[in-house]
Amino acid sequence: MRVHWCRTRETTKNPGQHVSASGSTRDKQQHSLPAPSRWPRKLTRLPHPPTQALNVDMSDEMQQESVDIASAALEKYNIEKDIAAQIKKEFDRRHGPTWHVVVGKNFGSYVTHETKHFIYFYVGSLAILIWKS
Repeated sequence: MRVHWCRTRETTKNPGQHVSASGSTRDKQQHSLPAPSRWPRKLTRLPHPPTQALNVDMSDEMQQESVDIASAALEKYNIEKDIAAQIKKEFDRRHGPTWHVVVGKNFGSYVTHETKHFIYFYVGSLAILIWKS
């Protein structure tokens, strides 16, 4: 088991920065988007959203599978809770229980996970955290 903490942060002073899983501040890639209003939490569709992994303890094949499953969920649903539920159901089906998924633009986390079963990444401006316990 390993413990990871992650935090997303959107700032009004400098929306082009975020806090990485290690806690350091660094510039986002050129794909940064303006900060949306907080409510309602409907997502804006992107034709091919860029993906950026921030913290990974997972095989390369499973990482790609994570991105593919998340992208499919983003195409199907507009609400973060529904996206997270779809990703979790698909991981539970493919890899057995018990997977956990957090999807959003502003959250903190501190989780314990099975070795080689953790990924924290962005698809566009949306953070996705997936782990198995």
